[in-house]
Amino acid sequence: MDNQFQVIKLSGFKRALSRAVKDKWRQKEWFEAQLPRYFGESKLGETPAEDPNKIVGRVLETTLSQITGDFSQEYLKLYFQITSVDGHQAKTVFKGHEYLRDYLRSLIRRRSTKIDGIFMVNTIDGYKLKIIVVALSQKRIKTSQEKKIRSIMKNIVESKAKVLTFEQMVHEIVLGKLASDIYNEARKITNLRHVGVRKSELLAMPN
Repeated sequence: MDNQFQVIKLSGFKRALSRAVKDKWRQKEWFEAQLPRYFGESKLGETPAEDPNKIVGRVLETTLSQITGDFSQEYLKLYFQITSVDGHQAKTVFKGHEYLRDYLRSLIRRRSTKIDGIFMVNTIDGYKLKIIVVALSQKRIKTSQEKKIRSIMKNIVESKAKVLTFEQMVHEIVLGKLASDIYNEARKITNLRHVGVRKSELLAMPN
């Protein structure tokens, strides 16, 4: 009898818990997150919350292909952070991006050299960014060549940050202009198979 009573009590607890969870979800409202102006201000997605203030700071992810409609850009994952809420509309800022792991893994070949460059820069309008550039050579290269390529990466990334706004820098990062400029210079050192900005992160915004 004791065991039967315990089972009945536990079953009743589960039903009560299930009702409580459902009631809590009914209390939540859905807010539509929008892409920033420099990505077209179209719908990014929806996120639930009891209080709109609780979604400020929340990070949503998508892929570049979902924004552009070009499936060849599916390898690029983008992150956007909610900065403010007006009614049921949430505004966002570009928080960063990265290559999908499978895509990055597919680029790496034996008997070739992978060169990473990690740079911290400030745009002319006061945004601080971490930018990671990757270059992949056709064959193994010398350490001196690696250093020259990394120096080219550094010079181009830092020179662009000195003259570009945050929005302009983000466009060059995501759409490939920054990588293309680095490739055109670095290929003078050795034959390259790929150059790209494999990851970026917004570290700080102006006050």
